[in-house]
Amino acid sequence: MAKFTVYFKDKPLFSGIYDSGIVHIGRDETNDLVVDSLAVAPAHAVAVIKDGTCIIKQLNEKFPLLINNHASKEWNLQNNDVINVGKHYIVYHTTEFFHQPAEFTTIPSSDEVDLRVFNQKQENSAKPLEGKLQVMDGPHIGRILSLKKAMTRLGREGAGVVVIARRKDGYYLSALQGSDGLALNREPLGDRIVLLRPNDVIEVDKTPMQFFME
Repeated sequence: MAKFTVYFKDKPLFSGIYDSGIVHIGRDETNDLVVDSLAVAPAHAVAVIKDGTCIIKQLNEKFPLLINNHASKEWNLQNNDVINVGKHYIVYHTTEFFHQPAEFTTIPSSDEVDLRVFNQKQENSAKPLEGKLQVMDGPHIGRILSLKKAMTRLGREGAGVVVIARRKDGYYLSALQGSDGLALNREPLGDRIVLLRPNDVIEVDKTPMQFFME
């Protein structure tokens, strides 16, 4: 199992934990580890996790792969190795060094909780939360929309269009076209740019949608 933590100016942005397989790193949002920087290629590198090893490979000749500030086209990652990507960097950790995080001072006894469930919760807590919307009324009631893209447009011309921008510190809502029928928590959206909070209700074209993180 491997853990990758993305940092910017020594501030951790998010982490990902992987048992095995391929981890894609790059600027494009289709990657597993997205680094929002023009110094990073859309498809920058790929890490292959297999049999307790992790090999990282360069994918774009124009964007060098730097490990511990040394250029390399391929590298066998070791615990605490640093992948340098522009002003960001990614720290690699192996299972034995993060299996029991320091913030957990005690582990529940076996009669209180299944240890497998407990460990899974620890792993999930390191994964970044994703914003989502759930339709609250109308023909599509109950439908859930994932806000995976950098910009998500909702609505239609003539009835108002909003855009939700995904940034490092959260999801921001603003009107893109029109204003009639666009509301947040039953208040007209107007020209505001609003940082969405869990349970906020957006209304677009008479359709209410509740925002949440998961």
